[in-house]
Amino acid sequence: MFRLRCPVRPVLAGLLLALASASPAAAQTVNLDRSGLALSGYDAVAYQAESTARKGSAEFVATYEGGTYRFASAANRDAFIAEPVKYVPVYGGYCAYGVSQGHKVSVDPEAFRVVDGKLYLNYSKGVQKQWLADIPGYIAKADRNWVELRDKPRS
Repeated sequence: MFRLRCPVRPVLAGLLLALASASPAAAQTVNLDRSGLALSGYDAVAYQAESTARKGSAEFVATYEGGTYRFASAANRDAFIAEPVKYVPVYGGYCAYGVSQGHKVSVDPEAFRVVDGKLYLNYSKGVQKQWLADIPGYIAKADRNWVELRDKPRS
């Protein structure tokens, strides 16, 4: 067996081990589940095109900003590839209410609202009720907080 003798090899091995053991809760802009899926595998296009939270398929995927997105159809995948910014959730897919309160919090992909053509998600439908009481106010707070939160680890 051929072995590469290089002084950099131990450094590379350590780097690879560190990357492999990095927690999904590490600092990341996009809210990913343990398998690296954005939106827990829900179809980002369906939220806007169909006004519904719809599971995507492993057959139709695209990657964007470090996340893997699944889609219910090739047409939805292609729409996403053409204009990902139109379909990705605001605040990287973290809870809009949570961001307004200064925290990166996971979401229930079925607790969503499209506002002015943008997808907002919430931790739960209960939290969403509170968020719905003052959408403009919470969005304004979250927009200000996201500048500081975007590169910090999840709460």
